[in-house]
Amino acid sequence: MSEPTDTDNDDEAFAEATLTQAIENQIESGDPAAAKATFNKLSLVGYEREDILNLMAHVLAFEVDNMLKEDREFDREWYENALRALPELPPEMDQGDDE
Repeated sequence: MSEPTDTDNDDEAFAEATLTQAIENQIESGDPAAAKATFNKLSLVGYEREDILNLMAHVLAFEVDNMLKEDREFDREWYENALRALPELPPEMDQGDDE
């Protein structure tokens, strides 16, 4: 098994920053409405901004990954429902991801 390289770490940091920026754009624009609603809900119950963005980015990454794997359109309905369910992750996201 190989050790992570600086390039791997750079790629991961770039992906994380890009996903977080996408979430911030969604919150700011209110599109989808579930993004801003979810951010506000989690803020009201005491989650820190960074934790909220991380949870939301995790949901976005999961949907984008599945979209690419399955060669299909982005499932906006699934995405919005998954955002609204936070902080609970959808059951399909909790399959063997014990890192």
